[in-house]
Amino acid sequence: MAYNQKDYFFKKAKKENYAARSIFKLQEIDDRFHIIKPGYKILDLGAAPGSWSQYASQKVGAQGRVLGLDLQQITIALPNAVFVQADMRDTNLENIMKQHGFVPPFDVVLSDMAPKTTGIRITDQARSMELCELALATAERFLRPRGSFVAKLFHSEEFEVYRDMLRERFGRVEVLRPKSTRKESKEIFFIAMQFKGGKAGAPPA
Repeated sequence: MAYNQKDYFFKKAKKENYAARSIFKLQEIDDRFHIIKPGYKILDLGAAPGSWSQYASQKVGAQGRVLGLDLQQITIALPNAVFVQADMRDTNLENIMKQHGFVPPFDVVLSDMAPKTTGIRITDQARSMELCELALATAERFLRPRGSFVAKLFHSEEFEVYRDMLRERFGRVEVLRPKSTRKESKEIFFIAMQFKGGKAGAPPA
């Protein structure tokens, strides 16, 4: 049975002028784990259509900043956010940050990246895992020590593998399936906190 695109969370997002219902996933994550605070600098990967950046922008306030990246163009405008249309896999992030006045490290790295689904479960899961690994590699480069990282994964046999990767690099790792997630969705969110700094097994730079 097809899902109802205009469910409660869709209508709530529209009513509150958010770009997408996914706002409520990040809101629940933050309500539970308190990862986004005033003045923070946020890197939002897979930011389109912009609802996570909208939430982060409100939480960090005028003293904070948000940098959002996505393959798709993001058309919303926020006073403390910059959006860049780019492919994470072949983009020089250092140059983008410098160009827009961002100086790493970031306090939080968010990834709501997801592959274009093919309908072939094993293919979609594998591509989701690749994006999660890319997001983690990005967090390792640009996240401050004791910073936080959020990533979305299509649930698969790689779940434990990825959780173990996070546990090597962070002091605390939690898993959440937000209430606003559609019933038929296989997505799950990792919330990794207390970044140990540097790559696993290596001293911080």
